[in-house]
Formats: sequence, structure tokens, C-alpha cells
Amino acid sequence: MNRSTCSFTLFSAVILMAAASPGQTQQAPSKPATAAHHATTTHTTHTGTDPALLHPAMLKATAPNEYDVKFVTTKGDFVVHVTRAWAPNGADRFYNLAKHGFFTNASFFRVVLGFVVQFGMNADPKIEAVWANANIKDDAVKESNKPGTVTFAQTGRPNTRSTQMFVNLGNNAALDAQNFPPIGQVTSGMEVVQQLYSGYGDMPEMGGRGPSQDRIASGGKAYLDANFPKLDSIKSATVISPAGTTPATPTHKPAATSGAKPQS
Repeated sequence: MNRSTCSFTLFSAVILMAAASPGQTQQAPSKPATAAHHATTTHTTHTGTDPALLHPAMLKATAPNEYDVKFVTTKGDFVVHVTRAWAPNGADRFYNLAKHGFFTNASFFRVVLGFVVQFGMNADPKIEAVWANANIKDDAVKESNKPGTVTFAQTGRPNTRSTQMFVNLGNNAALDAQNFPPIGQVTSGMEVVQQLYSGYGDMPEMGGRGPSQDRIASGGKAYLDANFPKLDSIKSATVISPAGTTPATPTHKPAATSGAKPQS
């Protein structure tokens, strides 16, 4: 496989997501009988980018037990409420990505009506590349992929969630048995999510004519703007509550002599 691409099967179909790194593909939601994935161009560095985004191993803060992330998009705003108990590893990863501005300027590159809105590939190929293999461990599926829930994509193999995510537009309960644990729910602005531009259809990897994940990985936002100018994108994704963000209490206390670090 070539780039970190996220994909997963829904019913009998497979969906692909690519993270910008040579040699790996990840899976994410896909609609019955469809699939998608890929990208290629070079880019200018985005000013104001948090340098920590180039070092995924540094971003392992434990998230609060519950928190909200506000997405400001080219179509309007929506808020995701995350409950860490649903999927702790996924909630921690999303928290760190949002706190450090990972989603800024990123496009909603796959919008399949009645199925999913997929996002989570960084606008800058350089940043996308360093996250390609920065995977987190699997969580148990405790909540169903019902409309409005937010879930990480993965490759279909164990422990392959990274940065790509999707909002369920329909009742995708078939994904529950395929190890896609939701981490939260859109609590306001779902009408905005439902109106994100969907005219390009699914990814070519899924038989559509939308953006290729590999090409997004190598070309970033420049590739999307040049070839898919109508796609909506994220202006910012910010943790807005709780104000002061108190991290959750670790389930296990680390051994005094182990020096073990929290797992992501």
C-alpha cells in the first residue's frame, strides 16, 4: 500500500482514506457498492502552523472526560461533543489534533449523501506525511454509528486509526461490527454538515469521480483547490469546552519505577 489511506467497508462496499505518507493506506466509511482514495502536487508552507504538528509523538495529552470542538467551515459552523468513555484512545487523538490546529484549512474531501462526510487529511503534505504512521490503538465499539456520530477511519487492520475521520450522515450501524467506534456526536449544526458540497461524488478508489486520497497526500490543499474548487473546508476546529480543560483521571496509575508514558 502506498500512503496512509483510511478506508472501511459498509455493507458490501469499501471506502479509502489516504494519509500523506508513502507506503500505507487506511480505510474509512464507504457507501454500499462504492470506494475512494489519493493526490499529487507540492505546496507552500502554511503560516501560523503549530510546529508541534511535525512531531506526533509529542501530542499525547489525555483529553477531558467530555469536551466540545467547534468547527468553523466555509458552509457554516457545527459542534462535536466528545465523550471520552465511548472511545478513550480516539477521544485523546481528536483532542490533540484540534488543540494544535491540525484541521485548519483541511477539506471535506469525501461527501456521500446519506452515508458519510470524510475529512482529516492535513492541508500541508509535509504535515500529512509525518502523521501517516502515527496510529493509535483500537477502542472497543460502545456506541453505534448512527446519524451525527463522529468516528475515526482505519485500514481494516488492527490499530490503524490516525487522523482521518467521518461524520455519519445515515444510520451506518453495519460499521459497528467492523470496529469503527464513534467518539462523539454533532450536537449543533448538523444541517451544516448535511449541506457540505457533495457534487463530486465518491473517491475514485470507490468508483467515483471525487478527489484521490493519494493525490491529496502528496498535493494537499493546492491539489484540491485546483481540481475540486467547490469542496467545502474547515477554517478552524477549536476545543471550546470545558474552559480550562481538566484531563481525565488515568484508569491505571503508572508504576513508580516504570517511567511509562500514557498510551495514545
